[in-house]
Amino acid sequence: MSNTERVSGLDGLKGGFSSDNIAGVSPQVLDALVAASAGAAQPYGNDELTAQLEQQFIELFECDLRLFLVPTGTAANVISLATVTPSWGSILCHPDAHINNDECSAPEFYTGGARLVAVDGPNGKLNPNRLREAAQRKVGDVHSVQPSAVSVTQATETGHVYSLAELQEVGQVCRETGMKLHMDGARFANALVALNCTPAEMTWQAGVNVLSFGATKNGVLSAEAIVLFDTELADEMAFRRKRGGHLFSKMRMLSAQMDAYLQDDLWLHNARHANGMAQRLSRGLSAVASIELLGETDANIIFCRMPQLMIERLQGAGFQFYANRWGPGVVRLVTSFATSEREVDALVAMAAELAG
Repeated sequence: MSNTERVSGLDGLKGGFSSDNIAGVSPQVLDALVAASAGAAQPYGNDELTAQLEQQFIELFECDLRLFLVPTGTAANVISLATVTPSWGSILCHPDAHINNDECSAPEFYTGGARLVAVDGPNGKLNPNRLREAAQRKVGDVHSVQPSAVSVTQATETGHVYSLAELQEVGQVCRETGMKLHMDGARFANALVALNCTPAEMTWQAGVNVLSFGATKNGVLSAEAIVLFDTELADEMAFRRKRGGHLFSKMRMLSAQMDAYLQDDLWLHNARHANGMAQRLSRGLSAVASIELLGETDANIIFCRMPQLMIERLQGAGFQFYANRWGPGVVRLVTSFATSEREVDALVAMAAELAG
């Protein structure tokens, strides 16, 4: 029996590389939802579990902060940016940033018209020198938007991770120019375990004012957290969350998910597994002669170049992944907390057979 025939029998194991959003929910999170649903609790975040959760985040990040739960990453990003950016301001971000490409102008809508300004750099990261130049452009000119905020993505859309030194350099530019620093942490846990650092080191100690703390991609049903380190902005953010339609009445259902996510370091375990599967996949594909890996595998996203016929055969066999969006033959593969070794090995085995 050929590898292709063996792979074709792996029903349910071949579809998991298009995104980490396609994975289900960690059982611990589902159990927590069932438990939280029993009985009654005060609405709109006035319940005991939500108060306890904020204290958990204070201990986790080792500082005073305010916590705002929302159901989606887009909500976390745009409410954060609206709170730190006036309508006449600009938000400096990488051209590949999610807020620039995948949020349907929600940042502009929620800020009341602030402009996104792209600042390029390799591997989805902002170039500090270009950032400093953009931050000083037309400052004080009433005819131009004013640089007001910077948004970094950690891990980046290309799967790379800012080092602590790189984050500190961006933070220094923000301090020098008076801009606020936002971190889109949709894959925050993946970046954290890749760096093997503390949440504090990767955020406020590097100059981050507000964090979109992602959980949905890493095992939660629908819960994200805005972690506000600049606590003086808490009242404004509370009103913006309500006005934007993201103040849950049954807030304990979001809190229960996030609480389970943090318990027993489930969030770190899930991220380590996802990153580990990406490393396994990267090693396997690197041994296939006709596949070229494009950059290092820092977190749980891999970019590589494959022959077009191989892409078509793999997809025809049921493997799901995005291809040719970033150039001819360029493939993006994403692993998750639910990706299995068998699933990874099946893709590698078929790619090797096709190459042979």
